[in-house]
Amino acid sequence: QVQLADSGGGSVQAGGSLSLSCAASGRTLSSYNMGWFRQAPGNEREFVASINWSGSTTDYADSVKGRFTISRDNAKNTMYLQMNSLKPEDTAVYYCAAKSSFRSCVSRASANFDSWGQGTQVTVSS
Repeated sequence: QVQLADSGGGSVQAGGSLSLSCAASGRTLSSYNMGWFRQAPGNEREFVASINWSGSTTDYADSVKGRFTISRDNAKNTMYLQMNSLKPEDTAVYYCAAKSSFRSCVSRASANFDSWGQGTQVTVSS
């Protein structure tokens, strides 16, 4: 299995930006579909965004569409999440996830993913 390390979280004011990274080790990311999920206190883990193995297909939750951008650099074995126009409701622990697959379509279900990062805290104040 691939090992994932997510980073880049922090505290910002509403309207600000943050960029998260997910670095992989142990395996090359080029054969993995990837995703970002988040979990706020008292809530279930929810889908944020996904990107297929080649980067040709992306998907976003309605709550972040137009504000967040997912991308990947397979040569660097890294995935990214650029978060702009942040809102207090974006506050959560963000997790990157990977699923070994060459399918173009990526499931939004967390159970579909095999490997997870340790999580990075994002806090947005009003």
